[in-house]
Amino acid sequence: MADQPRLLEGLDPEQRAAVTAPRGPVCVLAGAGTGKTRTITHRIAHLVQRGLVVPQQVLAVTFTARAAGEMRTRLRALGAAGVQAQTFHAAAFRQLRYFWPRVHDSQVWPLVDNKFRLVMQAANRVGLSTEKESVRDLAGEIEWSKSCLISPDQYATAAARAGRDAPVVPQQLAKVFATYEELKNDARMLDFDDLLLHTVAILEEHAEVAEEFRGRYRSFVVDEYQDVNPLQQRVLDAWLGGRDDLTVVGDANQTIYSFAGAAPKWLIGFPKRFPEAAVVRLERDYRSTPQVVSLANGVIGAARERPAGTRLKLIGQRPDGPEPDFAEYDHEPAEAEAIARKIAALAGKGVALSEIAILFRVNAQSEVYEKALSDAEIPYQVRGGERFFNRPEVRQAVVALRTAANRGADPGSDLPASVRAVLAEVGLTEEPPAGGSARERWESLIALVELAEELAAIADEADLARYVAELELRAEAQHPPTVEGVTLASLHSAKGLEWDAVFLAGLAEGTLPIQHADDDAGIEEERRLLYVGVTRAREHLHLSWALARAADGRRYRRRSRFLYGLIPERHPAALTAKGRTPEPGPTRKQATPRCRNCESVLVSTMDIKLGRCSTCPSDVDEGLLDRLRAWRGDRAKQLKVPAYVVFTDATLTAIAEQRPSDEAALVAISGIGASKVRRFGDDVLALIQRENDRN
Repeated sequence: MADQPRLLEGLDPEQRAAVTAPRGPVCVLAGAGTGKTRTITHRIAHLVQRGLVVPQQVLAVTFTARAAGEMRTRLRALGAAGVQAQTFHAAAFRQLRYFWPRVHDSQVWPLVDNKFRLVMQAANRVGLSTEKESVRDLAGEIEWSKSCLISPDQYATAAARAGRDAPVVPQQLAKVFATYEELKNDARMLDFDDLLLHTVAILEEHAEVAEEFRGRYRSFVVDEYQDVNPLQQRVLDAWLGGRDDLTVVGDANQTIYSFAGAAPKWLIGFPKRFPEAAVVRLERDYRSTPQVVSLANGVIGAARERPAGTRLKLIGQRPDGPEPDFAEYDHEPAEAEAIARKIAALAGKGVALSEIAILFRVNAQSEVYEKALSDAEIPYQVRGGERFFNRPEVRQAVVALRTAANRGADPGSDLPASVRAVLAEVGLTEEPPAGGSARERWESLIALVELAEELAAIADEADLARYVAELELRAEAQHPPTVEGVTLASLHSAKGLEWDAVFLAGLAEGTLPIQHADDDAGIEEERRLLYVGVTRAREHLHLSWALARAADGRRYRRRSRFLYGLIPERHPAALTAKGRTPEPGPTRKQATPRCRNCESVLVSTMDIKLGRCSTCPSDVDEGLLDRLRAWRGDRAKQLKVPAYVVFTDATLTAIAEQRPSDEAALVAISGIGASKVRRFGDDVLALIQRENDRN
């Protein structure tokens, strides 16, 4: 057993306060890089060392097997080897295996070995699509419902209240949900959410079981408490049974799983629930240099309506390092090639490739970086997602393209158009889906179109056969042996990890924040995602964006709104692509979105879209707005899509207020990107011109 001086050795005052707090409710608000795992493991060992609890009476839960394993390793080193450190699901399954036979007079039901198949069967019975992406989205909604304690008959109402973008009509999804539950129960099997649901039921409905459990476990610790969902909180409440020997640790600024039901309200509200709780704030950042810490504080400091529990301000404890670097590129291939060169330079200075990461918003962005690293002969590994050419939709697309090339089915001499025509047969649409796996599939397919555009730009005679050969060469080249190398990862999958050097790539409007984050809550979650990305870097941090996707694409993109006010004054990245002229104003702060009437800073999503604050009067041209709506209705009918897919009401209002006179002014309106301009720009500008002529 480690002695007390050893347990307290090397702790800062705040960590020591958390470790030595009396047994009972303790809330540790721990910022990124502040040593939370060290703090909670030392607290557990301290309680054991003082004889306040025996190791076997402590249950510590977290969200990943990796984090639980790290906790067990540290606890063993501190002399507290008997502590149970597990994920929520592992802990629940352990309890079910023990108590289920007593309650149900049978062995615990086995876990579903193929949940996807059951959801597919349920979808088929309801008469819905059984395509892989559709089934995946249905499964995701079922998981969200169960994690939020929502039954099938409650789904439609709950989804509407939560603003869920359901993949099918909510009433149909509710039927799929109910059918899935019937199929699963008839097979006498459990899914992962059932592990928690049945644990709650047993503890809440069987007093003798609850009494035995609570006699065995007396002290609880929850890591990453900002990520608990309603079902996990219900399990925790059942474990506690009204007791208060609970230590929670978390950072509401790193809440990035709201789409899956996670909510920071229990972390933020902990002091109200337990008025006697000791609340400790860990703000000393031991991971990152002061320069990286300063940028992280700038990102999260701009968040709106921050509750008290989120107002942590990190204080860098490491020696000074290089300033974060910002860069703007004409297109994504140029951005990727520049990042590859910078990685090579870092490696030349002694930074290990395994200590370098490229992080992006969606997995579909990885291909351009895979190619750039392969071209530069820099080994890499993809984390949290399949390699681009291994993705099911990409494999399916390549088969379709190869088949079309073999039968000479080339619709014309325009290679990109030919590729689009083939990919339309496997699901490529003109406009991107709102989100979910369908959006990721679309992103992968559109990336294949952009590869065709790239090939056509350098080879006038390129056809489908040449294009397919190019794809096969790229696929072969981008599968080097598994070795230590640069990590490619989405921002979500990077949570909990850290590297010496981090490249945050693709920081453009429409990507971060993602296009379908269309309300203030969604935008703020995207901001937290960037904060998580920034705080992954120990020393070197590079942030970049591109004005176009393809090398010959139109350069209408803008850097992410989250970068406003962060880029140093007169930094080269503050210059526009054309002419490299400075943005208006003498300082970067003046690049923040402002009301065109009163110059107030615009904060809400709707105000930014309209270009004015809500308190300023609207100068909308009602006649133009009516004509825009009529035009939108006609275009929607032609395209056989809902009207909002063409333009939302808010976007039409912004157009009618601002009356842009050219494409540059049109794309300056929030929510109008290059693809919208290509498809609808001429029509809209012509409408505006005709309205001007009438006046």
